[in-house]
Amino acid sequence: MAFNKIAKVAVLGASGGIGQPLSLLLKQSPLISHLSLYDLAHTPGVAADLSHINSRSKVTGHMGPEELGEALKGSDVVLIPAGVPRKPGMTRDDLFNINASVVRDLVKACAHNCPQASIAIISNPVNSTVPIAAEVLKKAGTYDPARLFGVTTLDVVRANTFVAEVKGLDPATTNVPVIGGHAGITIIPLLSRVTPSVNIEADKLDALTKRIQDAGTEVVKAKAGSGSATLSMAFAAARFAFSLLEAQAGRKDVIECAYVQSNVTDAAFFATPIHLGKNGLEANLGIGKLSAYEEDLVKAAIPELKASIKKGEEFANQ
Repeated sequence: MAFNKIAKVAVLGASGGIGQPLSLLLKQSPLISHLSLYDLAHTPGVAADLSHINSRSKVTGHMGPEELGEALKGSDVVLIPAGVPRKPGMTRDDLFNINASVVRDLVKACAHNCPQASIAIISNPVNSTVPIAAEVLKKAGTYDPARLFGVTTLDVVRANTFVAEVKGLDPATTNVPVIGGHAGITIIPLLSRVTPSVNIEADKLDALTKRIQDAGTEVVKAKAGSGSATLSMAFAAARFAFSLLEAQAGRKDVIECAYVQSNVTDAAFFATPIHLGKNGLEANLGIGKLSAYEEDLVKAAIPELKASIKKGEEFANQ
């Protein structure tokens, strides 16, 4: 399909474990005219390296707070993987105190330099960092809930992969909607609504659900102190970015799950399938029909989600 709009995309945290592979994947997109890379160190090198790839986008590297404004100016989409990764024994809450202030400061710069941009938050804990971003944008007078997303695509990618393994399907054409949040029990894979339709036996349902919920910890343990999920996260973030860009450029059928401001539950933010359009979130497709097992998962998730949201809002407003 031919698209008539190409975009400037900024990656904040571009030198990190997620930022580098994410930037490499983005560099391949014909929808990006300018790939703007920002970090506190090493960005000129990453940018020089990527700039040798023979694809359309111009690449620029920006380093340190004094170059952040230039990195952001004119951006259509901003992806934020900045912050520290999770290490063995760390919960996503342990990340909060470091990453919360990183996200707050970067989003403040977005409000000032590219107030119309769609902002996709990757920095964990997403359940709290997205509410922080919302509060910062509200204070700046630039908050548009249709343009702020928590990237939960990795939960979908993992669910697709694990279900395909169990059922002998092609993971590339398997689709599992994942709702809720982006940590532990707030991750709710809708295994009753897999496409193509499959039957997950009752005795396997719990183990498969828990594997999807705990998949991040699986990677942290396997990397034995050297990091968390970076490559799969970069793949998932690139998928979400391409969906945003295709929708902005006029494609009509773009649906992704994402953590957004929502009134579908008691939680002020909740991940559901959403229809993306030219201005970001065009329609929230809601929760849809759940099995009794999934209804129980939602009930269990809501108190934890609300606590994470409150924590983020309080941090932003202190």
